[in-house]
Amino acid sequence: MNTGQQLLLTISALGACNGLILGLYLLFNRKGRPLWTFFMGLMLLMISLRVAKSVFFYFNPDLPKSCLQTGLSACFLIGPSLYYMLLSARNNGNPVPKSWKVAWGVLLTIIIVGGIFISYEAYPKIWNKVIAYIIYAQWFLYLIASVYVMRGEIGKIFGGKVTVLERQMLSVLAGNLILYLFYALALFRFMPAVYIAAAVSFTFILYVTIFVFFYGAGSKSANPQSPKRKIPDADAQSLLEKLSAAMAVPDVYKDPNLKLGDLAQRLHVTPHLLSQLLNDNLGKSFSAFVNEYRIGEACRLITTNDHLTFEAIGYEVGFNSKSTFYAAFRKVTGTTPALFRENLAQSAAGQGS
Repeated sequence: MNTGQQLLLTISALGACNGLILGLYLLFNRKGRPLWTFFMGLMLLMISLRVAKSVFFYFNPDLPKSCLQTGLSACFLIGPSLYYMLLSARNNGNPVPKSWKVAWGVLLTIIIVGGIFISYEAYPKIWNKVIAYIIYAQWFLYLIASVYVMRGEIGKIFGGKVTVLERQMLSVLAGNLILYLFYALALFRFMPAVYIAAAVSFTFILYVTIFVFFYGAGSKSANPQSPKRKIPDADAQSLLEKLSAAMAVPDVYKDPNLKLGDLAQRLHVTPHLLSQLLNDNLGKSFSAFVNEYRIGEACRLITTNDHLTFEAIGYEVGFNSKSTFYAAFRKVTGTTPALFRENLAQSAAGQGS
């Protein structure tokens, strides 16, 4: 192995190893993280397996057939991982649709069952001449679907303001497109040089994407005495819309165990960013913000149902005790639940007379 080959091996293996580590970290370190990071971790893991197979096969064509099958099978999940990552990033914290689970069940069944009954070792010609092309065609279709999902964000590049999350998603999409181009050229034109170039390019794509994701994050803490950076107006407006959509679901704020991290996960943002949004843009703490929704619902119940006790209403809207309900009610409305109901009755009597 000459110096040039050693350099190619080092660069390509570096990207595969780092991508593998980062992918596993995102997959298994789920606490407080939005759903799209799970799909990103899965995508990085699949790409890293594909790149690792490319590197080993380039320098050792006698690689075991099981390794070749693993690399191609990983390709089958790259496109879906990208597509569902982009969808979940704009899912506004809504529950995962059942159709997503069904789709992934089908994909995994195809890989497992198909891999067992039509293994690479038993049917190498079918894998090389048929299955490989089907896999790349499927990847291409998911890329087209991903571009369609991001069509609005792509348009913003040429005339609108792109939010931080949108910029991150666009960088991942662009990297995926470049990587697919290299692998497609290698597959359809059988060019070994392009084949290893795909593996090398992943290293650069990975580091560029990491830079895009974390650009500016270090500058916030570089000078502890510098003023806190305000969330850009475009980002804040987008987050406020997502927050409003999430809080429109009563089950969210009625959850007595709702925490800042839980709500942040529904919005696919960090708890720090959500806290900053509430404090800087709404001038409220997390508890005050949630309690306004709970007291609003409590007022509705007091108005429409005079059979429920105040304690029952408090528990119904998400408070853990009668005292915290009364304290929050007075803070939000300036009165007590009893006086609120009494004023309603007086108003109704006055209108009746």
